[in-house]
Amino acid sequence: MANAPEARAFKFSRSRRLRVREFFIESFLFLSACLAVVATAGIVFILIYESVGFFRAVSFVEFFTTTEWTPLFANPKYGILPLLAGTLTTTFVALAFAIPVGTVGAIYLSEYAPSRFREVVKPVLELLAAVPTVVYGYFALLFVTPTLQKIYPGLPGFNMLSAGLVIGIMIIPYISSLSEDAMRAVPMQMREGAYAMGSTKLQTALRVVFPGAFSGITSAYILGISRAVGETMVVAIAAGMQPNFTMNPAQPAATITAYIVQVSLGDLPHGSIGYQSIFAAGLLLLLITFFFNILGFFLRKKFRERY
Repeated sequence: MANAPEARAFKFSRSRRLRVREFFIESFLFLSACLAVVATAGIVFILIYESVGFFRAVSFVEFFTTTEWTPLFANPKYGILPLLAGTLTTTFVALAFAIPVGTVGAIYLSEYAPSRFREVVKPVLELLAAVPTVVYGYFALLFVTPTLQKIYPGLPGFNMLSAGLVIGIMIIPYISSLSEDAMRAVPMQMREGAYAMGSTKLQTALRVVFPGAFSGITSAYILGISRAVGETMVVAIAAGMQPNFTMNPAQPAATITAYIVQVSLGDLPHGSIGYQSIFAAGLLLLLITFFFNILGFFLRKKFRERY
């Protein structure tokens, strides 16, 4: 009986230590979550702050309607359309290659591949995401472009087609791996129900598993789109740095990210209109990415309500 007060004191002390530990862990997790929000808010603030100075000198009409982008010339022009066309063209080429290949690969790994084969192939596939982008850029310039020139002899040395194809190779791991994870998360009961009704494995994969995992697959597509839109080194090396207003992937062009790299090398003085133009271009790039994320959100919401 004499040890009862000591036992209660020990339990109270232990409980207090646990509460203190839990408090510090929760505080650390909260600060970690806030860090991403604060960093994003800081990026948006800097882009808007610097863009305000740019748009005081350049009107929105000129920025969004002029087809000339020559901020480094003596008579500068600030029409973003050439850079926007180059960005969208390389992105569309990349997605036209990566989405079908990545989706088919995800279906095979999820529904057809043996488990041992999947355990080997999936990590190897994900290693593509670890390759430096500058390596991809020279791969596009020195291998993909000469290969395409054998098929299309008139293809110039710098073009958006080879850059877009290599960007597509880059984003295949994002689309394939995340889509496969989403498909594997579909309950096995849904597959068994489809088999019980006479569906083949392909019909089950396309009509049951794919729609059931579409929310996660959409997230993989949006991540791939964001990665393609923001790619820098591949387009800077392989697509050329010429701001041509064209949607022809066989032509050289500059993208928004390539222009930001060019100006960041120090060609324009800090605080000038040309320097501030990289923030206006970056803000437009942010809005494009935000648009695709909002689109993906509504698509996921729509398919969650349907299935």
